[in-house]
Amino acid sequence: MAADGNVTGITRESARAEAYRLPIEKLNPAQPELFQADAMWPIFERLRAEDPIHYFEEHEFGPYWSITKYNDIMAIDTDHGRFSSDFMKGGITIAGGQSNMDPLPMFIAMDPPKHDVQRKAVTPAVSPHALLAMGPEIRERAAAILDSLPIGEVFDWVDLVSKELTAMTLATLFDAPQADRRKITHWSDVVTTAPAPGALVETLEQKMGVFQEYHAYFTGLWNQKVNAPPAGDLISMLAHNPDTRNMEPREYFGNVVLLTVGGNDTTRNTISGSILALNQNPDQYAKLRADPSLIPSMVSETIRWQTPLAHMRRTANEDVEIGGKTIRKGDKVVMWYVSGNRDETVIERPNDYIIDRERPRQHISFGFGIHRCVGNRLAELQLTIIWEEILKRFPVIELAGEPKRVLSTFVKGYETMPVMIPRRN
Repeated sequence: MAADGNVTGITRESARAEAYRLPIEKLNPAQPELFQADAMWPIFERLRAEDPIHYFEEHEFGPYWSITKYNDIMAIDTDHGRFSSDFMKGGITIAGGQSNMDPLPMFIAMDPPKHDVQRKAVTPAVSPHALLAMGPEIRERAAAILDSLPIGEVFDWVDLVSKELTAMTLATLFDAPQADRRKITHWSDVVTTAPAPGALVETLEQKMGVFQEYHAYFTGLWNQKVNAPPAGDLISMLAHNPDTRNMEPREYFGNVVLLTVGGNDTTRNTISGSILALNQNPDQYAKLRADPSLIPSMVSETIRWQTPLAHMRRTANEDVEIGGKTIRKGDKVVMWYVSGNRDETVIERPNDYIIDRERPRQHISFGFGIHRCVGNRLAELQLTIIWEEILKRFPVIELAGEPKRVLSTFVKGYETMPVMIPRRN
């Protein structure tokens, strides 16, 4: 870690040493390389203990506040009056407002009343009734995916299972052809990828070219739906709802991006994270095999332990005092969900993975308040079903190497995860 708090050639051991060597004001958790190395934990550990409302001045995207404790995050997340999500003020990511791309309007990056109207338009797609109808189809697909896996060979769990199940569900939600499902997840990945050599997109121009293809595809879906009778998919709901059918094309596309990324990353990375967590905690894996009724609790614990979206950002609408610090109007405020989920003062043994916790749903991964994840129950449903089907088939799924993590401070996930299903004797 250099003197300015940036890191190269990171190992978890060196990151821990440096996190405790640097002056507190130099601690900068918003480094993609730290997350890719799974080495950000010591910084959050120290910030929670010594400076839970932490100001860092020298970041490439400008100064920002880090909020690292559960209750402080909760207070800000539920105070949409004083802390704005508006895309014109920077939106919901630390980089928002600082990149070379114009910000996209989407309801998660809006304040009331517009947020409420647009969110309400798509909520029926993930209502309890809709989930009840989707359950059998998700189960059928999960079973087919698992039955097609190679036995006794190393394969990539992310590609063959996590990505495939979520891609199928996303295509259903949009009523897009299943043949196009991997296009949709590819576009989602491009949205959250910073252009860099060797990355999914290497230049901003390449990223913008993908966005044009993405936009054209969903414009075509809109045109189909707006000229057809109303249906239960997300595009039809937006096209026929009186409050959204006349939205600007850019606003429509922004909401498509939101629904794509939201439907892709949370579920996909938690499915992968569950394999990692259970392999790293074989006692918990044995407990799950012995008692499959623990699956719902295990799902919630995995969502906490994994925290598939590491942060959400807000912008202060006025001067606010919190934790003895004064956040000024216009300041960037980053709520580190990934840290709040490891807060020792709220969650007992937070670094441990315990599938039968007394309060397994006590986590902050879905956010709180008006911006709480609209599809959280669908994510839980997919995770529950895939594990019900796994336990019917495989005594164990073994990790066969280190996963490759995503280079991002926003999406906390996995590019690849090698696994093997042992042959039965």
